[in-house]
This record gives sequence, structure tokens and C-alpha cells, in this order.
Amino acid sequence: MKVLLTAINAKYIHSNLAVYSLKSYASVYAHEVEIAEYTINQNVDDILSDIYKKAPDILCFSCYLWNITYINQLIVEIKKILPDVHIWLGGPEVSYNAVRVLNTYPQASGVMCGEGEETFLELLDFYHGKIRNLKDIKGITFRMWKTSPDSADNVENKSIKNERTDYDIVENPWRKVMDLNKVPFVYDDMEKFRNKIIYYESSRGCPFSCSYCLSSIDKCLRFRDLKLVKKELQVFIDAEVPQVKFVDRTFNCKHEHAMEIWSYLAEHDKGKTNFHFEVSADLLNEEELCLIESMRPGLIQLEIGVQSTNPDTIKEIHRTMKFDEVRRIVERIHKKGNVHQHLDLIAGLPFEDYASFQNSFNDVYSLHPEQLQLGFLKVLKGSYMHENAVKYGLQYQERPPFEVLSTKWLPYSDIIRLKGVEEMVEVYYNSGQFIYTLRELERHFSDAFSLYEELGRYYERNQLHMLNHSRITRYEILFRFAVEYDGENEEIYKNTLTVDLYLRDNVKNRPDFAGEETVGKEEAAKFYDMEAREHRYLQGYEQFDKRQLRKMTHLEKIDGKLLLFDYQNRNVLTNQAMLIYI
Repeated sequence: MKVLLTAINAKYIHSNLAVYSLKSYASVYAHEVEIAEYTINQNVDDILSDIYKKAPDILCFSCYLWNITYINQLIVEIKKILPDVHIWLGGPEVSYNAVRVLNTYPQASGVMCGEGEETFLELLDFYHGKIRNLKDIKGITFRMWKTSPDSADNVENKSIKNERTDYDIVENPWRKVMDLNKVPFVYDDMEKFRNKIIYYESSRGCPFSCSYCLSSIDKCLRFRDLKLVKKELQVFIDAEVPQVKFVDRTFNCKHEHAMEIWSYLAEHDKGKTNFHFEVSADLLNEEELCLIESMRPGLIQLEIGVQSTNPDTIKEIHRTMKFDEVRRIVERIHKKGNVHQHLDLIAGLPFEDYASFQNSFNDVYSLHPEQLQLGFLKVLKGSYMHENAVKYGLQYQERPPFEVLSTKWLPYSDIIRLKGVEEMVEVYYNSGQFIYTLRELERHFSDAFSLYEELGRYYERNQLHMLNHSRITRYEILFRFAVEYDGENEEIYKNTLTVDLYLRDNVKNRPDFAGEETVGKEEAAKFYDMEAREHRYLQGYEQFDKRQLRKMTHLEKIDGKLLLFDYQNRNVLTNQAMLIYI
């Protein structure tokens, strides 16, 4: 029997921890189980043909918001070309509406609901005759064809006809959550994950009850044994993987657990791997902060879900976030400059109108995180938000990702305006490529939100908003925008954009706004002759001659001052070149 665990990831660099965990837990059947990973950027027909060539007897899909549309297409078509295959679905996008999924897609045999490791193993036992009836397997919802209720035929239809409806859907009880220490470590062969982001969990469940999140449903918070965790993290450190993302919903909800792991990472760091954590900033205590401040720049990065700073909104969505404390913590970490901080906001929450969201945005923007994600509410089936959609006047998309369209407080016209702000924040702020120019522009608007709002209008007014622009074009557009709104300072914007440009790359073709080279050949030759002899500014370059030094750096003159851009020494948080004033 051949079993295919299928994951359709958002990007090639992603890996799917779930399917690897299922295979590892069912190790007794490892010789029969194959993993196939694809991406949403691939053609559906290409994925379909590849699955067909693998010819599985059992086909399992890991279902999430970002891939469910592709999976729906695949399960409809795959049964036509592999009529005998058993199709099973699992994951958060199908666990909480399993009956509806099976009624909509008769091609599917069943749904594994909730945690899948033990369920998947028992499902394979059933297909091998070790378990007689699917009713004996907890954690599944399945289709029982009335023609053969006690065999494998009750979860398949070898020649499905659209009009056939002679089946019952059976919902077995969900199984109790498992001991997290029983989940095998899936990264024994790191070669399979070369050039991939590694996902790792040291806990499952969440202590909080945020109304928009499915994690709040699982209140049984469990932790993996720290001896196991340290042993497994050492594998990543030794392999020098670029990044490990902890999928723990609130990593620092247990102080001792977080301290043990962070201390281990700090003590065993080899200077190569970055570890990503989702945390509640207002829970970080003095001991944790001191440890974080002592870490190598880039060792860890923190994702902090603020979501809103409106007290009524925070209360209504069942959060306990204290923004004054979040502000204090984020500013303290930012001041040290060794940790990348990613702060999140959600538009479309209860009691948050356009003006309120603008205030939330400005509150978070004032903290100057390395990334500010402006997201939109996803109305997830099974969540409290979904159950109270009528109460909130919540309209949302019928298709994934079920994103908010309007609420009692936020009409669709305002959603559109916020979409424009979101795009500008993503392009200009989160790229980290326009730091000096944005800082200058902010001085000429009433607040940061108004800057991005007006920039979005500028894009739309000039029909720039539906086009893909090169990086250089983004600089040129920002220059034209700046001149239109603050023409008196045109020269300043030329200078700031030029600095922003060369902080990222030693571009060979200067854009129009930068003008001609500001450092002549003779002046540059004189500088590099001297630097090759004395090494006054470029430490660690002693083995390079003057021609090599010139290729590895850039000289620019701004307001009569000579600036040296060192591309071999970049800021690990921003990836900007080191800027040296000569």
C-alpha cells in the first residue's frame, strides 16, 4: 500500500511540519508513506499529474487557508484519474467544518480532525486490517457508504457519480490531546531541508482566548520536555540552518520554559542561525529582557501581536494586552538594537472604525519596529468571531481566506482605503529600503498613517497601484511623490533617496534623481590608494588591493561630506551596508 502525505506550501522555502510529524509517528509504516511538497505558485495541472504518477492508494492533504482552494480543485479531479484512491483531509481549514466539507466534496473519504499523529497511525492500522471499523478511531469524520458499512469500501467510492448520495456522515469524538514528548523529531536528515525555513514546536495549545484565533479552542497547553528540546535545537545549531521558526502560539507564556530555551541558544550559538518566536511583549519580565539584551544581534527575532490599541476592541476580542507595557518593552528592546521585532495589527475587529485604526497604527508605528504587518481579519470557522458575525455586522468573503469585507464600524469603502495603506507600508516601510526618506517625509504629514494613506492615493491617482514595479522604480515614484508634496525640499529628498539606495546595493546605473556621480575618479582613486596602504576605515580588508576595495564599497558625497558604504559589513537586522562618514 502506498500512502502520499501532500503539502501545498505558500513558498518554496517553507516546509510543512505537520506531514513530517505524521510520517514520523507512523514509523511502523514508513516504507509505505511518501511526502510530496508543492507550492501555491505551481500550476494545479502539474501537481495533479505528479500525484497521478506517484499512484497512491491513500492520498492525504494538509489543509490551510493559503492552500485550500488548490486542494479543492485537486480532490475533484484526482478521483477521475485515480478512482480507487482514498482521499483524507486534515488541518485547521477542515477540522471545524468536516461535515460540510464531506457533503461538498463526495470525492473525499474523511477528515482527520485536530491533532493528527495518533489518528493517522490508527487510520493506517484500519487499512491494514488491524482495526475493523472506522467508528473505533477517534478524531475522524468520515463518509459511510450504505452499500458496505463495515469495510474499507465505506470510505471510498470506486466510481463516483455526482448524483449519488447514499451515504451517512459519521462524526467520531475528538481524541484527547497527546503527550507532546511522544511526537518524534522529524529533522534527522537535515539535507532534505536545505535552503528551507525550519519549523519547530516546543509547546502546543494557547493560554489565551483571542476571539479571531483557532488556537484559543485548544485550551490544553502542553510543553515538550526541555531535555528533548535542547537536544533537538542543537541539531539546527550544528547544521547552521539559516532560520528556525518556533510555531508555539505564545512562546513566553511559561517563564521557566522560555528562559531555559533562550539561555541554551545564547550559550550554544555559533553565529549562524536565527530563531523566530511569537511572544506576548507585556509578559516579558526583567530576567527575560536582560537575557535578550545580552544576545548576539540576529540570534532571535520576536513577533508581537498587538492587533489594536483600542481598549474596547481589546476587551471584546478577549485579549489582556496592556499596550503601555508593550510600548515600554518594545522600545527597550529596540534601543539595544540586537533583535528584529515584527509587530502585527488587524483591521476589521469589533469597535475599531477607521479613525480608531488610524490611532492604533500610529501607536504601533511610533515604536519603529523592523516590520509592521497591517493584516485584515480572517473569519475562521470554529472561532468565536465566526459565531458572532451577525452581532458585529460582519461581512466576509465566502472564499478563502474568508477576509473581512465590512463591519458595523468599518464599511467596505474604508477597507479599500486601508488596503492602499497596507500596500504602501509593505512596499516602503517593511522593505527597509527607504528609512532616511520616510523619516524626512514623516515630518511633513500630521501623522505616519496620513503619509501612507496619501502615498496610496498618489499611486491610485497616477494609475500605479495595479502594476508590478522594479525596486529602482519604487525609488523614482517616491521621489516624485515627495517633490509633489514638499517641493521646497527637493534636494533633501535627492540626498536621502541616494543614501537609501546605496545602503542596500552598489548599483551601477544611477537613477535620474541621483544625478551624476558625486565623487570624481581622481578623488576616488586617491582615497582607495590611501586606504589600501593605511586601512583607516575598512578594518579586515588588509588582504585586498585598491581595485578590490572599490568593488566592495561605494563613495558618495552628500552636502560636501564624504560617505563610504561598506557592503561586506551589513546590519544583521536591516541588511544595510555599514555607513562610514569620512
